[in-house]
Amino acid sequence: MTGSDAIPFEIVLESRARAVEAVLDGLLDERLLAGEIARPQRLLAAMRHGVLNGGKRLRPFLVLESAAMLGAADDPAMRVAAALECVHCYSLIHDDLPAMDNDDLRRGQPTVHKAFDEATAILAGDSLLTFAFDILADEATALPPARRLELVLALARAAGLGGMAGGQALDLQAERQAPDEAGIITLQAMKTGALIRFACEAGAIVADAAPADRERLAEFGSAIGLAFQLADDLLDLTADAGAIGKATGKDAAAGKATLAGLYGIDWTRRQLKGLVEQAEALLDPYGDAAARLRQAATFVARRRN
Repeated sequence: MTGSDAIPFEIVLESRARAVEAVLDGLLDERLLAGEIARPQRLLAAMRHGVLNGGKRLRPFLVLESAAMLGAADDPAMRVAAALECVHCYSLIHDDLPAMDNDDLRRGQPTVHKAFDEATAILAGDSLLTFAFDILADEATALPPARRLELVLALARAAGLGGMAGGQALDLQAERQAPDEAGIITLQAMKTGALIRFACEAGAIVADAAPADRERLAEFGSAIGLAFQLADDLLDLTADAGAIGKATGKDAAAGKATLAGLYGIDWTRRQLKGLVEQAEALLDPYGDAAARLRQAATFVARRRN
């Protein structure tokens, strides 16, 4: 690699994360949008606590790099990336609640219901979810209306009953009745994989790419989505809470079945290697333009937090 491609991946990821956070900071300020009556101070503070608290911003990164690979403008892609991060952060806020995973720590900080209260945390999540679609539908996201509608529909499908929220329901059910391997794969493809798949597909939608490119990037997202979950399960088995900024060992304690738990650490590492190879092969048609996405696939599989 030469030029900008020679910059270490982690530095590029951090730079993109800072840019996305700056956009989110501007969107989640006290200024009212047309049609809004007021932005309650405590609710806004809770939303900001749940969003502006660091993190790798991997999903926004995938939107931005998928769009860039296909020649799309950065500004609309950045707003799509911010909308997706709102959905992701809403899911974390709700996932941390006592009725779900009951976590006190997120990214090394108190979770929203601990920093505020449970009711405010629920409303903060609700508000972030709806705000995501506000961002996508707004004319400030400088894409043709039909393309904005495609993004709204695709994100709704990825986040809802047949995607992330449905996966969370299956995850809660798994505490009472352990799924088999196929059930675990379905659960993980929905709870974790659906938003990562959308992130990659969204870049193609922003770029108005051909249907074949859109499907190829969606498949890439599915592969690294599964890799992300396997790596997460591996960390849950092997890492400590201080290193990754959240509680570990909770899946086993709750009796949740995971592929890593079923087949062991060595098997999981072999699967991760295979998923990275699969993801990289899907990017072959794009040559050097896909360098950052190839690096992202490796990063997902090898991450340590």
